[in-house]
Amino acid sequence: MIASKLLSIGEISQRTGVATSALRFYESIGLINSQRTTGNQRRFPRAIIRRVAVIKAAQRAGIPLDEIGRAMSTLPADRAPTRDDWERFSRSWKQDLERRIGQLTRIKDDLESCIGCGCLSIENCALFNPDDELAETLASTSKLEDLVDGVAGTIFV
Repeated sequence: MIASKLLSIGEISQRTGVATSALRFYESIGLINSQRTTGNQRRFPRAIIRRVAVIKAAQRAGIPLDEIGRAMSTLPADRAPTRDDWERFSRSWKQDLERRIGQLTRIKDDLESCIGCGCLSIENCALFNPDDELAETLASTSKLEDLVDGVAGTIFV
């Protein structure tokens, strides 16, 4: 590739609004690729600008970087994603987003029904005590905190 068509990491950062540290991270996990000069400086093809735009749009939609990477790996490294590529990526991500939205909606509804309860021993506490397991064993708030931490850790899996 002709050197004049390659951009420095600073130029990519300016054009995309993404920090150079984030660009280096994206490169380290294989989302983008660079070439190196004889002085070991990164140089990127212009196609990286569109790739970074797709990465940022997908991240804003809540798509994990590993899923973005799987999608990007289907493209040639030096080609910008096209409209057709974006449509293919977004179709595959849409189902997962709809599933997560459903989960979060159920959690929100469960939280709203629990506001003010505080006892966590009622039979229909679907969020933290679905089978009234804590009715006799909840002796301290530390057990409650452990339970809440455990539930919070599973929400975004």
